[in-house]
Amino acid sequence: MGIITTLIIGLVVGAVAKLLMPGDDPGGIIITMLLGIAGAFAAKFIGEAFGFYNEGEAAGFIASVVGAMLLLFLYRLMARRRISK
Repeated sequence: MGIITTLIIGLVVGAVAKLLMPGDDPGGIIITMLLGIAGAFAAKFIGEAFGFYNEGEAAGFIASVVGAMLLLFLYRLMARRRISK
C-alpha cells in the first residue's frame, strides 16, 4: 500500500472517529489523518495481543475506527486533566 493510500484511509478513519465522538477536538485535516493512522496501529497492536490478528496482518476498518476513538478518548482525558490543574 502506498503512502498516499495510507493517508487517505487515515483521513477517512479519523473523520469517522471524530463523527462518532463529537466534541471539542484539536487540529484539522493533518491531525485527523494522523489520528486515523495511529488508530489503525493501535487496533493492530491490541488485536495481535488478544490474538485477533496474526503478525503482518492489517487491522480492519471498524477496528481502526475503534482504535482511533480510543486514542481520541485518551487525548480528551489527558487534556481535561491538564486544564483542571
